[in-house]
Amino acid sequence: MSRTNATRMPELMSHEREALDALLDSEIVGNVAYVNDDGSPGLLPTAVARLGDSLIVHGSTGSRWMRLVSGVPAAVSVTSLGGIVVARSAFESSLIYSSAVLFGSFQVLHGDEKSAALDALTEKLIPGRLREVRPNNKKELAATLVLALPIDEWSLRVSDGWPEDTDDDIADDAWAGQVRWGTRAATVVDAPDLRSGIHAPESVRALHDRG
Repeated sequence: MSRTNATRMPELMSHEREALDALLDSEIVGNVAYVNDDGSPGLLPTAVARLGDSLIVHGSTGSRWMRLVSGVPAAVSVTSLGGIVVARSAFESSLIYSSAVLFGSFQVLHGDEKSAALDALTEKLIPGRLREVRPNNKKELAATLVLALPIDEWSLRVSDGWPEDTDDDIADDAWAGQVRWGTRAATVVDAPDLRSGIHAPESVRALHDRG
């Protein structure tokens, strides 16, 4: 059986690439799974961004985990948690979520591809920030390792339903429904060494307004 096929609850599986792209574009953190030199498992959360048909990660050229995942099989999970399905029993309660797992091998990017990937990561984290700051210099680029995972093999599960309570529980007096998180509030705080008169730029204000 393929590792992207569901062994349980196949009705939650989605095979729509647009749904996968929407999840990858909306979330900032992915968890990268890999195998250490001694054969033990490793897992590390890191910022991710989709650039076309690739998932981009970056870090220091001295990063041990990035060297370990370069050119060898790895997996990345990305999850969006939207709330809780509150059933009339603890057993039937569940989460509202979209969760994807991508499989493949990370490839090292160089030159223009590397610069474009770093720009994509910056725009993912702070849209509009690139036009407000200087470009990365040669020293910074040399100190940064950028990896791309082709979006070829993946699975996506989406759960956004109502409690599946038994008839006996429905006849009881317990409450049932959904608790949704809604949008996240954003707070902008000036750096303590910021000179007087320098105000938050458009990109940061947009992050605050977007929440």
